[in-house]
Amino acid sequence: MQPGRPILFRNATVLSMDPAIGVLEGGDVLVRGERIEQVGRELPAPDDAEVIDATGGILMPGMIDTHRHMWQTALRGFGADWTLTQYFVFYYLNWGKIFRPEDIHAGNLLSAIESLDAGVTTTLDWSHGLQTVEHGDAAVEALRSVPGRFVLAYGNLLGAPWEWSNSADFRSFVDRNFGSRDDMLGLQMAFDVTGEAAFPEKGAFEAARELDLRVTTHAGVWGATTDESIRLMWEHGFMTPGVTYVHASTLSPDSYQRIAASGGSVSIATESEQSAGQGYPTSWQLRKYGIPASLSMDTSVWWSGDLFSAMRATLSADRSREHLEAQTGSETVVHNQLRAEHVVEWATMGGARALGLDDVIGSLTPGKKADIVLVKNDRSPTMFPILHPYGHIVFQAGRGDVHTVLVNGKVVKYQHELVGIDLAKARSAVTATVEYAQREIGPQEWHSCMNPEIQQTDVIPNPYTYSDYQGEGVAVKSDS
Repeated sequence: MQPGRPILFRNATVLSMDPAIGVLEGGDVLVRGERIEQVGRELPAPDDAEVIDATGGILMPGMIDTHRHMWQTALRGFGADWTLTQYFVFYYLNWGKIFRPEDIHAGNLLSAIESLDAGVTTTLDWSHGLQTVEHGDAAVEALRSVPGRFVLAYGNLLGAPWEWSNSADFRSFVDRNFGSRDDMLGLQMAFDVTGEAAFPEKGAFEAARELDLRVTTHAGVWGATTDESIRLMWEHGFMTPGVTYVHASTLSPDSYQRIAASGGSVSIATESEQSAGQGYPTSWQLRKYGIPASLSMDTSVWWSGDLFSAMRATLSADRSREHLEAQTGSETVVHNQLRAEHVVEWATMGGARALGLDDVIGSLTPGKKADIVLVKNDRSPTMFPILHPYGHIVFQAGRGDVHTVLVNGKVVKYQHELVGIDLAKARSAVTATVEYAQREIGPQEWHSCMNPEIQQTDVIPNPYTYSDYQGEGVAVKSDS
C-alpha cells in the first residue's frame, strides 16, 4: 500500500465504541492522514484512496493494554509454572539486577512488535527494570523504533521511588526524552506503595505532581500491597483521576469506595490474577462500586501478549464468580451482568480513559486518531457467520485473525503480515539476551528457576478399588 493516500475500509461490521454511532453492519470508515474522517455506509471513495475490502470482517478501534512489563518479554514463557512468590524471588531478589540496557531494549522491541501483531495499538510499558537512566534510554529507543503508540511508565524494582524520582539523573532523562510531549510516546511513573506508616512514597507522588505525570501502581495484591497503601494515599491527597490501580484484587469495600470517589481506574490482568495469586480477578468488585476498568496482560514471562485472551478470561472469570456466589446461597444466575460488549469497551475506550487519551483514541469517531484494527480471516471457519459481533471478538476471534492494523493512520500490518518491521533484528537481540542470561544464571539454576519443584501433597484414599474386569469396559468390584 502506498503511504500518504487516504484509506477506505469498505463493508465491515463496524464496532465504533462510540455511543452516537454504535454498530454498523455493512459500514465504511475513511481515514485521511492521521485521523478518521468519516464513519458511515456507502461512503464515496476519494480518487486516490486505497480501498480495503472488509467484507466478512469486524472493524474496531485498536486495543489498549494498560499494564505490561515489556522488558520481560525477552524471557518469554520462562515463568509458565511460577507463583507470584517465585516471580518476586527471581526478579526482585536474585536476577533482576543482571539485566543490562541492551536487554531492556531487546525485550521492549519484541514486546512492541508483538503488540501490533495482535491488534494492540497502544501499550503501557510498566517498566520497573530501569536500574539506571541508561536502561530508561534503551527502553525509549526501542519503543520509538516501532510504529505503535506507547506509554513508558518509568520504574525501578531495585530502587526507592522517592529517591530515583527526585534524582538529577531522572529529571535529566525526562527533559531529554520528553521535553516536548506527544501522544505517540507518553510518560508515567510506576511504583508501589508498601503501606509503611511513614509513607516514604510521598516524595515520589510529589515528584509526579511536579512533573505533571500520571501514576500507575500495583494495589490490592495479596501479601504485598494492602488497604494501608490505599489509606495512606487517600489521607495524603494522592488519590486522583490520574492514578491507575493494577490488579486491586484484595481490597476492602472502603478502599474500593476511595478509588471510586477519587475517579481512579483499575487495570484488570485476569490471566495473571488467576494464575499468580494476586487475588480473584476484580471485575465483579469494580461493577459494584462503579470503578472504571481497563485490561492488561501483565508479562509475557508467563502469559500471552494479546487482549483477545484478556477479554475472554475476564468475562469468564466474572461469570464464574457470579455463579459461585449464587450457588453458595442455593440460587441460580439467570442473567449475566457482564456482557461481551463491556469487556470490548474495557479493551478500547476503558484503556484510553485510563491513559488520559480518550479524546484521542479508543473509538472510531471522526476526528480521532486512526488507530484501527480489522479482524478478518477468510481462511478461518470460525470467522463466519458473524451474528453477535462483540461476542465474536471475545469468544471466537484471536490474534491470528488480525488482518489489518493502523496506528496514527499508518498501516503497520496488512493481510496478516507486519509492514516495515524488522522481526529478524528483534530475534537477534532477544537471542543475545537469552544467551547472556543463561551464562549469568548458570545452567543448573536456570533449569531450577524455570522448573520449580512440585510440593508433594497427600492424595485422598479412594475406597472404590477395582481389580477384576468382566467384559469390555465393565468394572467389577473385588471381593477383597
